Amino acid sequence: MATMDLDEKMLFATEDQQAANWDAMRADDTLDTQKYMIFVTDNLKFGIDAESVVEIITSHSITYLPMLPEYIRGIINLRGQMVPIWDIRLRLGKEAKEDCLIIVMNIQGVDLGVLVDSVDQMIDIPTVSILPVPAHNAQQLVSGMCTLPDGSGTMMVLDCDQLLHE
Repeated sequence: MATMDLDEKMLFATEDQQAANWDAMRADDTLDTQKYMIFVTDNLKFGIDAESVVEIITSHSITYLPMLPEYIRGIINLRGQMVPIWDIRLRLGKEAKEDCLIIVMNIQGVDLGVLVDSVDQMIDIPTVSILPVPAHNAQQLVSGMCTLPDGSGTMMVLDCDQLLHE
């Protein structure tokens, strides 16, 4: 019988086994980790590279722009800079929500705002625990996924570079 690598152990583990695996990973100082900011939209948890986050805005007036895809809600003036606002709920085919937060990110030198329901936490995730998205999944905006160490669910890694190409 072939041995399972760490990714398979995390994917097929029970909750108790996952907690033990996370404890073992935290104890290993040689593991490469990345800090993610986790936000929630439509009860889904997404993670983005914390280094790309510029700021979180709780209320701001969005100026509508015509002739853009529906999920581009418009722009905001952020200290003299025009920042496009991208609504992840609309991109996922859900209804728009008015009481949202804006996460302003800098992706490849371009500022972009994303409307989200709430911000959950900032967490270090070992890079080996992030699994690729199943090949049959047509989701273009997710580059990976992992079980959160506290057992609160699954985090999908938002592919921020794809936001610019959309």
